[in-house]
Amino acid sequence: MSEPEKKLVFSQSQIENRVRGLAKEISQAYQGKDLVLVGVLNGVFIFLSDLVKEMTIPLKVDFVRLASYGPGSVSSGKVEMKKDIEQNLEGRHVLIVDDIADGGLTLDYLKKHLTAHKPASIKICVLIDKKERRSVPVEIDFTGFEIERGFLVGYGLDYDEQYRYLRDIYHLIVD
Repeated sequence: MSEPEKKLVFSQSQIENRVRGLAKEISQAYQGKDLVLVGVLNGVFIFLSDLVKEMTIPLKVDFVRLASYGPGSVSSGKVEMKKDIEQNLEGRHVLIVDDIADGGLTLDYLKKHLTAHKPASIKICVLIDKKERRSVPVEIDFTGFEIERGFLVGYGLDYDEQYRYLRDIYHLIVD
């Protein structure tokens, strides 16, 4: 079986520059506030790590693990909580950080779930926003890149747990 074709979408330097810009925007927006970043595993770990390293304000980090994709490239349409947060969010400002906003189902589910923890605010930051794929309306407050279509891999994004290690982001051509 041959490896699928990959087409470069964002280079490592483009990603680094945009992550630096996002960190600056977020740091300014949350200056003087009690901030908790909630990363959505597994895909976000590289992006979140790089984002935190560029932040200029104190913050805490927590993680959730949600599943809406099985093997392959199509959402199952159902979100399952695999790991919940451990931080107390009451009265704190929460920024959900995810690698990609696609259909919106996962981010909508998570935002509603975290609202029950009575945070002062909840906003969303994604590295990649695929607005045209949105089936559930969800507002993205901080966006790295917008892209119309294509299944992306690299920089933490995967296809069946493969390709996360790539430093650039590619469109994976799958049948």
